[in-house]
Amino acid sequence: MTYSIALNFEDGVTRFIDCKLGETVLDAAYRQRINLPMDCSDGVCGTCKCHCESGDYSLGEDYIEDALSEDKARLGQVLTCQMVVSSDCVLRVPVPAASCKTGNATFNATVAAIDMLGDAAVALRLTLGQPVNFLPGQYLNIHVPGSAHTRSYSFSSAPANGEASFLIKQVPGGLMSGWLQRARVGDSLSLTGPFGSFFLREVTRPVLMLAGGTGLAPFLSMLQVLAARGCNVPVCLVCGVTRDPDLVLVEQLEAFTRQLPGFSYVTCVADPGTGHPRQGYVTQHLPEGVLNGGDVDIYLCGPPPMVDAVRQYLQDQQVSPASFHYEKFTPNAIVTGEVA
Repeated sequence: MTYSIALNFEDGVTRFIDCKLGETVLDAAYRQRINLPMDCSDGVCGTCKCHCESGDYSLGEDYIEDALSEDKARLGQVLTCQMVVSSDCVLRVPVPAASCKTGNATFNATVAAIDMLGDAAVALRLTLGQPVNFLPGQYLNIHVPGSAHTRSYSFSSAPANGEASFLIKQVPGGLMSGWLQRARVGDSLSLTGPFGSFFLREVTRPVLMLAGGTGLAPFLSMLQVLAARGCNVPVCLVCGVTRDPDLVLVEQLEAFTRQLPGFSYVTCVADPGTGHPRQGYVTQHLPEGVLNGGDVDIYLCGPPPMVDAVRQYLQDQQVSPASFHYEKFTPNAIVTGEVA
């Protein structure tokens, strides 16, 4: 039996390793040529300290207090030289990937389908040349054919061996948007990733998802995973767009209300001339009680002004969520972060 361990490095690179039953995470990483930080490997120095974001494990008793205090261990700090897992896990590694003699994974894909969603977005589906592991919510870089540039896009599909999907904003004059107008099924692409600290954590309390435009993509991935796993807590998604035509893939959200008990969603349009029943921004259309007095995990993905506005709104409401994970995106880049 083996378990999958996601190593999320501080520069956003994520690598996956297999960990055998009874094997320490440090040994598993070394076996797969990823040199996690270490000096002693005996639970004495504390150099291999990481943070476990999710999963079950044991640390045993063969380490000293100076290497890892009881208080830090209760907060999820681990020593990878002592950590023996009993489930799939996600580890936050406090160093860049390059310092561990690993880096970005690059792989090939071919275009399986291109669905033009009016002038707002493109739903792109790819057939992968090899299995690609990622955490729901993460993104990768797609090399734009015929150029020396890449563009970053969040997965809109759940992790699967054969395919991956993306929701890509149509940008007039944009490099990727221009290529998608010419692209055909069977065209080849080069991908690099996965990246990002914006991903679904273990769900133990109500979840509020806030999406701006094509910031809906990572939430589609998260919701597919939740529907497959089963989820017994309330999950609410509020999606805001600029114009009526920007409101896409609502039928998928409606389908999740049938697949995922406790899931609900709200849409709104900022344009004052909208025909939509809810005009305004996401902070103006939060369902009553959804902030749950701060006992809520908030995930936010949208353009920088939206992210800043939501953060200001929470401050004005004097609400400190249990966890707050966000991703800002521009036409050319993605920035992830969190407020604990």
